[in-house]
Amino acid sequence: MANICELTGKKPMSGHKVSHANNKTKRKFYPNLKKVSLKSEILKKKVNLKISTRALKAVDFRGGLDQFLVRAKNKNLAPRIKKIKKALMIKTKAKAN
Repeated sequence: MANICELTGKKPMSGHKVSHANNKTKRKFYPNLKKVSLKSEILKKKVNLKISTRALKAVDFRGGLDQFLVRAKNKNLAPRIKKIKKALMIKTKAKAN
């Protein structure tokens, strides 16, 4: 899973580098990925992630990894993160009852 954000699913995009003479050569636009460790307060463990800086900003805006995963759609998440989200949802439902 190189160059893919684990939370938002951002992948490299392809396009053209355009010179002043309007010559076009193929190139790739890579997402700005960082390796971070975020703490899940409900699961009480740290999770190492490779996420884009935009996703890191979104996690911070939502109030943490737990709140971000509750609102995130499963189609964008990496398989490893889907398992964490499932465990998170089970734990919150057990805590609510």
